[in-house]
Amino acid sequence: MRFMATRQLIWNKNYNVKPREISKAQDRLTDLLQNIYKSHPQYRELLRMILSTVGRGGEGDVGQRIRDEILVIQRNNDCKGGMMEEWHQKLHNNTSPDDVVICQALIDYIKSDFDISVYWKTLNENGITKERLLSYDRAIHSEPSFRRDQKDGLLRDLGNYMRTLKAVHSGADLESAISNCMGYKAEGQGFMVGVNINPVSGLPSGFPELLQYVLTHVEDKNVEGLLEGLLEAREDLQPLLSQSNDRLKDLLFLDIALDSTVRTVIERGYEELNDAGPEKIMYFIILVLENLALSWDNNEDLIYCLKGWNHALNMLKSKDDFWALYAKSVLDRTRLALATKAESYQRVLQPSAEYLGSLLGVDQWALNIFTEEIIRAGSAASLSSLLNRLDPVLRKTANLGSWQIISPVEAVGYVAVVDELLTVQNKSYERPTILIAKSVKGEEEIPDGTVAVLTPDMPDVLSHVSVRARNSKVCFATCFDPNILVDLQAKEGKRLHLKTTSADIVYREVKDGEVEVAGPIVVKEESSMPRLTLVRKQFAGRYAISSDEFTSELVGAKSRNISYLKGKVPSWVGIPTSVALPFGVFEKVLSEDCNQAVAEKLDTLKKKLKAGDSSTLGEIRKTVLELLPPSQLVEELRNKMISSGMPWPGDENEQRWEQAWTAIKKVWASKWNERAYFSTRKVKLDHDYLCMAVLVQEIINADYAFVIHTTNPSSGDSSEIYAEVVKGLGETLVGAYPGRALSFICKKTDLTSPKVLGYPSKPIGLFIRRSIIFRSDSNGEDLEGYAGAGLYDSVPMDEEEKVVLDYSSDPLIIDGSFQQSILSSIAKAGHAIEELYGSPQDIEGVVRDGKIYVVQTRPQM
Repeated sequence: MRFMATRQLIWNKNYNVKPREISKAQDRLTDLLQNIYKSHPQYRELLRMILSTVGRGGEGDVGQRIRDEILVIQRNNDCKGGMMEEWHQKLHNNTSPDDVVICQALIDYIKSDFDISVYWKTLNENGITKERLLSYDRAIHSEPSFRRDQKDGLLRDLGNYMRTLKAVHSGADLESAISNCMGYKAEGQGFMVGVNINPVSGLPSGFPELLQYVLTHVEDKNVEGLLEGLLEAREDLQPLLSQSNDRLKDLLFLDIALDSTVRTVIERGYEELNDAGPEKIMYFIILVLENLALSWDNNEDLIYCLKGWNHALNMLKSKDDFWALYAKSVLDRTRLALATKAESYQRVLQPSAEYLGSLLGVDQWALNIFTEEIIRAGSAASLSSLLNRLDPVLRKTANLGSWQIISPVEAVGYVAVVDELLTVQNKSYERPTILIAKSVKGEEEIPDGTVAVLTPDMPDVLSHVSVRARNSKVCFATCFDPNILVDLQAKEGKRLHLKTTSADIVYREVKDGEVEVAGPIVVKEESSMPRLTLVRKQFAGRYAISSDEFTSELVGAKSRNISYLKGKVPSWVGIPTSVALPFGVFEKVLSEDCNQAVAEKLDTLKKKLKAGDSSTLGEIRKTVLELLPPSQLVEELRNKMISSGMPWPGDENEQRWEQAWTAIKKVWASKWNERAYFSTRKVKLDHDYLCMAVLVQEIINADYAFVIHTTNPSSGDSSEIYAEVVKGLGETLVGAYPGRALSFICKKTDLTSPKVLGYPSKPIGLFIRRSIIFRSDSNGEDLEGYAGAGLYDSVPMDEEEKVVLDYSSDPLIIDGSFQQSILSSIAKAGHAIEELYGSPQDIEGVVRDGKIYVVQTRPQM
């Protein structure tokens, strides 16, 4: 249908289609779409797209009128020859949506005092060329030519005729859609004679007057009142669209027409915003966002974005010092929502478009931009334009600058542009490379040979890839200015010198032959790199141990640090109870007779892996999940958990123990996840010597989770603490979840005065009932000079619930005293643990009912 609407498919070529037949066919089609809309609510967004491409159609003689009324025009206005006769012959042979455009072109031509260039402008802007006119079975060869005394009559009659054409071909035309819902009766003058369309029943009180207001003001230059009227009309329609109604398609066409008019009016209102302040731009954003929310099926995220914008607008009106910083987080979340929707359209629509298009002979350029054009045709494109207009205003007001520096390292290298960092993470660049990556999610590795990664994406400062960049002394930064990004992308293949401060990057091109050495960078020869070694751990005869038995021979640093903190941190800092499956348990389980087949299969797969076949990694992980538990393991783990005061899953039922056992195996299997495997291979660690203990902790059902670096990682300032906080569990902070966390710094000399650097934009929070988590704790995670932390998986026994977050009612955002209390407590906990160890720490924890819990700490790398 989209190919037809964009004139890529000419379905009626070489085929005589009577207008009566096309009208009835479209009527049947729209009836069918109406019925699917009722019976399959999950497809409503797609059905709206389809309906926007077809005419309403009609029973009886509505289609036949297209043939009859062109004769009325010719007779009334004495224009029986030339272009009008050729069009008449074309209409008798077949009629199509092109005729709406031809009629509009004639009206525009006459209104312009017969300027023929206006006629061609209207045609061309709507995809109708001279060649297309000649391609009709009954071709249109001539240009229109009328006398001045015909002007008024032609404008009157062509205007009436447009109503007939749109009744068949343009279901979503605003005037036509309103007429069909409000009712229409015409008599005399040769147009729509005797047509009587009854009003749709059950319309809200005052609705006809509201629609009349919209029609009266639809051309207004000042668009605010019109936009409010359009949105009020759409809101009034919403309850009717979810009810059974034999005129549902007329209501849908009206809603689609109102939606389309919002986009047109917003674009007309851009001029009004040229000299407008942020308050007016934000108001326009709210209106367009509300319109989008009325059009999208899964709109919960948009609703919370809308609430966020309203809160930001209230902050601005009340002169809150942090309004711009907060509004920037809402802007980032809104952009993320638009990007997510675009990706879903690309995933759902583009493959089908390319498949069908190739079979139907559609032009390749039209296939390439199919999904992009659908997005650009809707309100999302208008919203994106408004966000781009507001973004620099917010950055300037909040003193954010054009960059966020995540790893401040000076660098010299050659520019390479990639879509996703993920696609090149295992690549080795032969020369120093500055990567401009459009997408960075947070869990990627930094490719060998990379000296800088610059991206418009916004990974958390404490995400895996951010930590990797700092450890590897790679410059890493987010660029907020699209103009700077375009300039950098244009320098692909050129050699640049990047100089960083804590808040900016200055770059310049280094000419061929010019010697340029970046300050702190020292390129090490491979032979001079320190060789990292692992010591193979042995099974110590115990399947499970309690925290007072944790030693370096039995568990990794993650478990030992938690055990060390108990009783040493301030009493107001909680430490979760822990037990562990020590090193060697996996190998012992694998050696059991009941797992012989699994062991043999793993041996075969590992040989393939050593031979260079990395595609076996996924198969290895699946194979580990086939392991059976020895009865002694079950018994020892049960006793240790109960004696430590932890709940034993098997006491609920056998299925709960099976869930726990699967989680344990997933932790072991994560030794062979792609990221970990390639990371250890890069530093030439012997992967066979890597051993995995499993730290077992009861999950604290967190209100918030946090990560602390007790030395600010962006500036290297050891006098201030840097932390990030998310709502719910910490996986959204350390995993590849889009959006930013709340971030703040706090001077160690004044732990009661945290300073918020950025508000959160993460749309999703993870929550879980009382449960157990099984954390990876390998002997390869805390080697000096190698940050292995975060490479391996921690697996909860139960699946987390994903919740779309509403920050506009979150006390951490809107309650200043609560925010100050929680952030100060997090900073104080970090400072206390740093003092306990005597060195900078990387700390993870949660907040529950205002109490701070620390779940792990390790040296800050």
